[in-house]
Amino acid sequence: MRRLKLAIVGRPNVGKSTLFNRLAGKKLAIVDDQPGVTRDRREAHGRLGDLDLELIDTAGFEDLTDESLEARMRAQTEAAVAEADIILFLIDARVGVTPMDERFASLLRRADKPVVLGANKAEGKAGQEGVLEAYGLGLGEPLGLSGEHGEGMGDLYAAILAAAPDLTAPQSGEEVGVDRPIHLAIIGRPNAGKSTLVNALLGEDRMLTGPEAGITRDAISVDWSYEGRAFRLIDTAGMRKKARVQERLEVMSVADTIRAIRFADVCVVVMDQAEAFEKQDLAIADLVIREGRAIVFALTKWDQVQDPSAHMVEMRARLEESLPQAKGAALVKLSAIAGRGLDALMGAVLTAYEDWNARVKTGDLNKWLHYMLERHPPPAVKGRRIKPRYITQIKARPPTFVLMCSRASELPESYKRYLVNGIRQAFNLPAAPIRLIVRQNKNPFDAKE
Repeated sequence: MRRLKLAIVGRPNVGKSTLFNRLAGKKLAIVDDQPGVTRDRREAHGRLGDLDLELIDTAGFEDLTDESLEARMRAQTEAAVAEADIILFLIDARVGVTPMDERFASLLRRADKPVVLGANKAEGKAGQEGVLEAYGLGLGEPLGLSGEHGEGMGDLYAAILAAAPDLTAPQSGEEVGVDRPIHLAIIGRPNAGKSTLVNALLGEDRMLTGPEAGITRDAISVDWSYEGRAFRLIDTAGMRKKARVQERLEVMSVADTIRAIRFADVCVVVMDQAEAFEKQDLAIADLVIREGRAIVFALTKWDQVQDPSAHMVEMRARLEESLPQAKGAALVKLSAIAGRGLDALMGAVLTAYEDWNARVKTGDLNKWLHYMLERHPPPAVKGRRIKPRYITQIKARPPTFVLMCSRASELPESYKRYLVNGIRQAFNLPAAPIRLIVRQNKNPFDAKE
């Protein structure tokens, strides 16, 4: 595959240079809160997953055509757009869509180039509104990104593959898009049995194993096939508590593992059944869920359990109590050395992957919402009713839904959990990390209800 030219464009101060530095892997472009720091085009080699990129950082787009410096900067940006294979158009999710964003979007629609729309600075609740508002630009599904914190990089990778499948197809003939390999990351604490599990799946001693903790240092990826489905297995370094990570080498190993999680489709959290769901296991699982990856829990060394039925009941109770946001995730018992439980694990992985990609029709969602409201209407807050109006799914990977209602900020978290659990049950999505965004109706009469 040749190196793909990716131009990062947008108005001033939306975080283009920060994302450029993130993809380049080093601080090449000067970054500051003051708009207009970048003036010339800057180019660098970068990498996103297994994509080799030729990155182009551009000056902020100014709507000027005179002889001024800003107009000459605009000409440089237009030259970058003409030169690039694919355009990454950034807006500021915390500010929302501005008139200048709309004018730039109109220009890009006429450019006849693949465009990926990113809403940068989308970390936290403050950026959610801007991500949804970006749909109005007519450039397809916006991605919630954070160049500063590295969030959304896996979604960006998938969007680039989908936007330019011909340009991103490997020369070896491996297909991408729908038929690309499922990226399966094997993660967990040190010495939990991750490399042993990978070897058992591959049927060979591909990874070095032993009783010593911390043998694996790099995230090692291996192409593999299971029942006709292509996988990219990623064996990762163990993740200890942050306070215990002192050596520079281990810091880099943990960073490599976090990167593997961000680019995975499904993550298998491997735990020794005797020490499962300890604080670090929960922290690792929480990271997977926050990154929006599908999750499966694997309990190793199950052949050493004295009372399997009782122990499984205890493990399931621990999962539901400690990680209620993942209580529908599969919990698989394994003996990797003996080769037992591997088919059950892969069945759970494929189910989790399908749920992660699921889409639900808007009509079915709103019939379901009507039923849920009749069964248990939202509570009145300070004597005023909260009225959910309608619900729709805005994206998959993971399934993300928007609920429109009056007084959205006052809808209790307990009622949101009621709706999320209802979506899981009604549409058979037990393994998906479902996201529900509640938005306010733009109805001037709502406040008087």
